[in-house]
Amino acid sequence: MTYCVAIKVNDGIVFAADTRTAAGVDDVRTYNKLHVLEVPGERVFVILSAGNLATTQYVLAYARREMNDPNCKVSLRTVRHMFDAADYLGQLSVRAQKQSAESSMNVNVETTLILGGQIMGEDPSIYLIYPLGNCIAASPEMPFLQIGEIKYGKPILDRFVRPGAKLEDAARCALVSLDSTMRSNISVGPPVDVAIMERDRLSIAHSFRLDYDTPYYAALKETWARQLENAVRSLPKFDWEVQQSLALSMQHQQAAQAPMSQQAHQSTPTWPSQQGPNGAWLMSSAPAGSGQNSGQSQNRGSDREAPADNDDGNGYSGG
Repeated sequence: MTYCVAIKVNDGIVFAADTRTAAGVDDVRTYNKLHVLEVPGERVFVILSAGNLATTQYVLAYARREMNDPNCKVSLRTVRHMFDAADYLGQLSVRAQKQSAESSMNVNVETTLILGGQIMGEDPSIYLIYPLGNCIAASPEMPFLQIGEIKYGKPILDRFVRPGAKLEDAARCALVSLDSTMRSNISVGPPVDVAIMERDRLSIAHSFRLDYDTPYYAALKETWARQLENAVRSLPKFDWEVQQSLALSMQHQQAAQAPMSQQAHQSTPTWPSQQGPNGAWLMSSAPAGSGQNSGQSQNRGSDREAPADNDDGNGYSGG
């Protein structure tokens, strides 16, 4: 199977495609599904393909041959608008399918294409070309097109891609979309081809291939997986999780306050009570015989027990 995506933003277009083809579980091969045809400074086209490989190669072969033929009246070199280019490729596809169907019974010979690019004097555009030869264009509300195994990589595109997105961010988004698809579907696999077309440059600005062991792609995969895990953990908690968290927080606070209150109690001890001169029990904050309280009790005892100087011993004072 296949997965290809084209993203159109204000600054240009990003194209990305896997390279795995399969004719069965024991027949897996690698073929280019991203093809560039350009006349630098005048026009540039990128074709993404999904479907019957023979039909795709027929379309590409005729498109290149007629583009390089100065005597050909209708070709990618002579069309004046991107829509005309999409219609031209659609007719080539229909012709190829008819020829193959005559000799290939019970074989699906259909192919689906994405055409993107820019012709001088026009805005960049992308078109989805169906097996019947008809086509549709991307819109500001849906600025991307997909072919092949589209469902796994579509959520990230729906959430992120907008016409105002940065071109490099759109490229990273396309790679994440491909990585999500490859993770969920073994019929889509590396290497991954990427082409970036800047607006009004009329040529491909960047073109590269990434495999699992490519440092940049490995870093992108690891970063995306880690950020996804962190995002899930930071989502709002359920009500019962909030209650459990509050209960645990209160327990921790109580556990932290217990040693402090125990320490405060031990720093201000109370000592045993003592009986005062009138028979009343007095509470002392310090032990008897120490400090100011000790001195006061001794003085009170002296006042009560010392006889008067002029006492004659019989309880009468002279006078």
